[in-house]
Amino acid sequence: MIVVEAAGLLTTVQDLGRTGCAHLGVSASGAADALALRIGNRLVGNIDGAPALEMTLTGGTFRFELDAVAVLAGSDFGIEPWKPFEVKAGDRLRLGPSRTGARCYLCVRGGIDAPRVLGSASVHVLTGLGGRPLGRGDALRIGPEPACPPLWTGTPFRPDRLAPLRVTRGPQADWFRRGLDGLTYHVREESDRMGLRLKGPRFVQRGEMLTEGVSLGAIQIPPGGEPLILFVEHQTTGGYPKIANVISADLWKVGQLRPRDPVRFETVTLARARALLVEQEAWLDGLA
Repeated sequence: MIVVEAAGLLTTVQDLGRTGCAHLGVSASGAADALALRIGNRLVGNIDGAPALEMTLTGGTFRFELDAVAVLAGSDFGIEPWKPFEVKAGDRLRLGPSRTGARCYLCVRGGIDAPRVLGSASVHVLTGLGGRPLGRGDALRIGPEPACPPLWTGTPFRPDRLAPLRVTRGPQADWFRRGLDGLTYHVREESDRMGLRLKGPRFVQRGEMLTEGVSLGAIQIPPGGEPLILFVEHQTTGGYPKIANVISADLWKVGQLRPRDPVRFETVTLARARALLVEQEAWLDGLA
């Protein structure tokens, strides 16, 4: 059992999300930095999608009531990430504010034993589907021991989270006189898991469109003209034109952007986007 003594700003249980439910109006939710979650789980011997604790901007304090193996994956919240460690019964794990990106994952060998809703333990914060953010006094069970041993050696290399976000052209890209390349934006304070609002050069759209389906990472241009990156709790339909879409291999960067961080874009072809994802998966498989 893990007891939450302090939950930080926003701590939730997340896995890789509930896919295949968009026709019900339910977005996948899941880890904002799915790559960090997958790495963390592999480091403690879990399957990639084992539920873990996602902490945003500030960490919490957690008391372990049994021996465990754990790892922190993602941003630096005061304890070196990517290094599995042993926890003894009665130990407290205290985490502070982030020193780097936005999110950190506490992955425990066996995973967090949380109930599944529509096939996932992820908490959809906006709707409450799957539960709620954690609070003081909450107790979390650890799942059964997995078959794979922990990966005790090696520190995964992570690219620069502030490197340009690579995007492909969106379905309404031709509605605008230019693309996003070469423009610099900053993340607005009101950004959340539903979407990241950006502050910077404005676009003027030509024409109006009917509401249609939207995807994770789609970059919409609302009437105000400043881009909006749809994220893990995005609505499943929308009526704003989509100038671009963040490639799958770079979605982890979106999850690590903090308020006021700079954002730059680089347009790539679909073929290049697929190649980058294949390259990332090959690198991830090389950790085992």
